[in-house]
Amino acid sequence: MKKLLLIEDNTDVRENTAEILELANYKVLTAKNGKEGVELAQTELPDLIICDIMMPILDGYGVLHLLSKQETTATIPFIFLSAKAERSDLRKGMDLGADDYLTKPFDSSELLNAIESRLKRSLLVKQEFSKNLSGLNAFISNAKNFEDLKKISTQHKTQTFKKKTTIYEEGYYPKGVYFIVNGKVKSFRVNELGKEFITGLYKEGDFFGYLALLDEDVYNDSASALEDVEVCMIPKDEFYALIYKNAEVSKAFIKLISDNLIEKEEQLVKLAYNSVRKRVSEALITLCKRYKKEDEPLFSMRISREDLANLAGTATETTIRTLSDFKEEGLIEIKASTITILKHDQLLKMKN
Repeated sequence: MKKLLLIEDNTDVRENTAEILELANYKVLTAKNGKEGVELAQTELPDLIICDIMMPILDGYGVLHLLSKQETTATIPFIFLSAKAERSDLRKGMDLGADDYLTKPFDSSELLNAIESRLKRSLLVKQEFSKNLSGLNAFISNAKNFEDLKKISTQHKTQTFKKKTTIYEEGYYPKGVYFIVNGKVKSFRVNELGKEFITGLYKEGDFFGYLALLDEDVYNDSASALEDVEVCMIPKDEFYALIYKNAEVSKAFIKLISDNLIEKEEQLVKLAYNSVRKRVSEALITLCKRYKKEDEPLFSMRISREDLANLAGTATETTIRTLSDFKEEGLIEIKASTITILKHDQLLKMKN
């Protein structure tokens, strides 16, 4: 049973509205002023809030403002009730983040339809979509149910790129955002001397190449396959529809694609201050964190020494010597291009 919070200072309106909602099989909490409503919202975390605007102590705008500043209540759907129907009042409520606006007097069907619509939209944010192709299609399929996202299609053809094949190049305008169905991808930049630096590592279930679209600019790096990889591309128009046309879809999509941002910041700090041994050990740990499967007792991966050096931000020859040292110390095992981490904790705690 969904839990609703009704904040209304008029006793008759509050009691009559609560009765309608209870008959519709909702659990209803009521508050007679804004201050009481904020306290109830914070403790009860309702599925949706219906709030009058003109109230004593704290008006509806104040209620929405306070709740929008807190992580636990910021995404709760919010419907304003008001006897005022001026366009400026509606605009002010929407600018503060309200989801809907009902003018008194309203009939029961109008109220219930608004609530049902907002609860359906809210469900998208709370759903956890699996990071695979079916999960992507499920996400877009749900988004497609929104009136302003009807143009979005779930039909995304996949494309296979062989190992070392370029997927997109620095300086070109993006046509869409990429999603990895299976395989591994690296993004990288090349300086004027031809030295490559890996800026990101991506695996099955990851999005990549989206920052250029958000910036509406050319790619500032390139991407290629670390191994044979299968990807699908969401066209630019569909990406913009997801991001810009619906706040709830935007939050859910941004959450999916932002997993690697903190990791990138940490990588830059480590490259600036860590020794070569520490950087190579960090590169191995990064690969492990990114690509190790849960059922693997030890992490192994085929990777060229050049790619590892580009990830560590050091010369290939230096990386090879450091790997030899790690092998002699029993930290890793090397067979051809495959590296197996034997002592994860010691690499993790490598002194600088």
